[in-house]
Amino acid sequence: MFSFELLRDAIVLGLLLGCFYAAVSVGLSISFGLLDVPQVAHPAFLVLASYGVFVINDRFDIDPLLAGVLLTPLFFVLGLVTYRLYYETFERRGSDAAVRGIAFFFGVAFIIEVLIILQFGVDQRSVTAPYIGKAWRFAGMRIPYRQLVAFGVALALTVLLATYLSRTFLGRAIRAVAQDEEGLRLMGANPVHIKQLAFGLATAVVAVAGALMIIVAPVEPTLDRVYIGRTFCVVVMAGLGSITGTLIAALILGVAESIVLTMFGASWAPAISFALLLGVLAVRPQGLLGR
Repeated sequence: MFSFELLRDAIVLGLLLGCFYAAVSVGLSISFGLLDVPQVAHPAFLVLASYGVFVINDRFDIDPLLAGVLLTPLFFVLGLVTYRLYYETFERRGSDAAVRGIAFFFGVAFIIEVLIILQFGVDQRSVTAPYIGKAWRFAGMRIPYRQLVAFGVALALTVLLATYLSRTFLGRAIRAVAQDEEGLRLMGANPVHIKQLAFGLATAVVAVAGALMIIVAPVEPTLDRVYIGRTFCVVVMAGLGSITGTLIAALILGVAESIVLTMFGASWAPAISFALLLGVLAVRPQGLLGR
């Protein structure tokens, strides 16, 4: 029987899960939503970051969150290089770059997955931290500290990124390049350089999101296949390029998944993301906060 207590627990845990979904999707909101780059390798970068955090935590006993922060410069450079390869190979050659670029990013995702398997095998990997394995008991609920940590960091990350994109010169330039490249060029800025920096920023955010991923649950090399549908659904449902919309859409998805999981079981939960996406697009084709 579905009681009020179960509904309350499902909503609370869904909000925690939703903030986590926002963290793993916000980088894609920039690369795909703002830059129109078909970054289907985004979940693979998340898994790569998680394994990087695992290595740092395992060898140096550094907190997973700090390990994710330490990886951000490396992932920023990785993003710069990846976009430059994409631009030189596809984007500068024609208007169908997005279609052809999907094969490029699928190839990148496949290479990342194979390299991880060759280095670490197919077994699950996890990290250690004082807050992992413990829980906070409140009003009859048991909330794992790992989810509370992921909730706080994910919320802060999303707010900081939204503020950066709206308040700084580079952030406004990133938004401008998504709307009018020619106008930005007339103002003396190089759209390609701006897009490369934006893609680097989107990839740097992945390092922190990957840390949250391995904090929330153990990871394995093929985990990107689980998140590719969820992340794209969140970004499209939010409205392409809307960071605030990404947070709202992720919260809706997290609560919906949690309620469906509680009422009908785990087998129905993955389908809810696509059902919500179709429902939102049927009412608002531009997404929740899209223009």
